[in-house]
Order: sequence, then C-alpha cells, then structure tokens
Amino acid sequence: MVKRWAAGAGLAAVAVIALAACGSSSPPAHHTNTGAPAANSSSPASTSGVAIRTAHTKVGTVLVNAAGRTLYWFAKDTSTKSNCTGSCATYWPPVIGNVTSASGVSMSKFGTITRSNGQTQVTYLGHPLYTYAGDSAAGQVNGNGKNLSGGLWWAMTPSGAKPSAATSSPSPSPSSSSSGGGYGY
Repeated sequence: MVKRWAAGAGLAAVAVIALAACGSSSPPAHHTNTGAPAANSSSPASTSGVAIRTAHTKVGTVLVNAAGRTLYWFAKDTSTKSNCTGSCATYWPPVIGNVTSASGVSMSKFGTITRSNGQTQVTYLGHPLYTYAGDSAAGQVNGNGKNLSGGLWWAMTPSGAKPSAATSSPSPSPSSSSSGGGYGY
C-alpha cells in the first residue's frame, strides 16, 4: 500500500511539473500586446544604470563601479570607438549602459559611445571604460600598466592622468609567478 501511494505521489508531481511547463510555454493572448509604444519596449539600457564612484587603491584614487571593481581605459581606443572587441572584451569587459550616479566625480565628464555590436559603452573624459577579468576583488588594480591586446591599459583616475606606474607593478613573489594572471590575448 505504501509503495502504491509513493508511486502515485511521484506521478502526480510529474504531472504538475508537465502542466506548469505547458502553461508557461505560451503566454495568454492578452499579454502579447500591451499597447505600449515600441520605444518603451526597447529601453533596457535606460533602466539599467551604471553607478560609479572613486576609491583609493595602491596606485592612488581611481574610478570604480558599484561593486568596487577598478575601471580602466585602453590606449588604442579613440573618443568615438572601442578597439577592444572579441576575446579582448572577454578579458576587459566594457562598462555597458548609462551612468546614473557618480560619487567623487562630475557627471559632465561621462559620455557614451556605440560599440560595434550596438551596445552603449560608458566613457569618461572621452575614454571608453572597462573592468579587468584579472581583478578578482574590489580595489584591485592588476590591469594598470599592462600591455595586452595590442596596447597599454590604465586605471581611470578622476583627472584622467595615468596612475603612477612605479606602484602599479609590484615585483612578483616566487609563489605568485605561476598565478596564471598573464592572459595571452
């Protein structure tokens, strides 16, 4: 008797899951057209804002995102074009969206460009901004002064000046020489 009840409960659970999956595969007709203008349906960039602030690091005061990750600029970029695409953008993810708040810097220094894939990328003082995959925690500046992807990368300072290179590349200890931090891209 117990086995039949357990088997019946299992079949009932499978039936509920199957019905739920069927019910969610196509929305009811009254949800397909909200009557909202098309412009409102394509505005995720305006609703997803980027918050930027300043933080003190070992190379000085730099711009960071809401998670405290250092923002960088690429010497090969222009004020209207990012030259970091494809695998480069995997290691140097662009800051996508529009700046909604900035603490410690003037909002007037921010702008945007349109990337080759159509995304809106944040700029500061005319430099497209990125984070670095080699920074695993807030406040790290492991990408500062790196010559990768065909050019130099710098942490973005509030003034736009390059941070001191003398403090950006400490001598690696013998145990850190095999850290895998040298991306070959």
